[in-house]
Amino acid sequence: MNQQKLIRVGTQYIPVENPEEAANWYKDILEADISYLDMDKAIVNFANQSFFLVKRRDGESANFTDFDGKKRFSMTFEVDGLESLQSLHKELIEKGVSVGEIENRGHAGRNFVFSDPDENLYDVWSELSPAFKEYI
Repeated sequence: MNQQKLIRVGTQYIPVENPEEAANWYKDILEADISYLDMDKAIVNFANQSFFLVKRRDGESANFTDFDGKKRFSMTFEVDGLESLQSLHKELIEKGVSVGEIENRGHAGRNFVFSDPDENLYDVWSELSPAFKEYI
């Protein structure tokens, strides 16, 4: 049997109402590079990954509801340390992004949640994965 391992996530698909407007938001707010754009989708690149912003049906998002009825994010970004987390938190607030408070969730590091204009939620964690530190 082939011993191949999954090495990384290459692409995430994010539902958006308007791919062009969403791509410009990701470019302006998260400093993404736009590598493709048409009426149905855009491809933006940031955080060492590609994101396909795909035109959605009304009401769709990348979120889900947990067993307790709380709306949850499906993705966590990492930054390198608490100072980086605090700096990004402040920057997103200054740019008018919907941002939650910095939280202590009882594990290493701190987190906060933010959303894009299509109400897709994202988490940010202050702890950079040890395996990824080798690449930077």
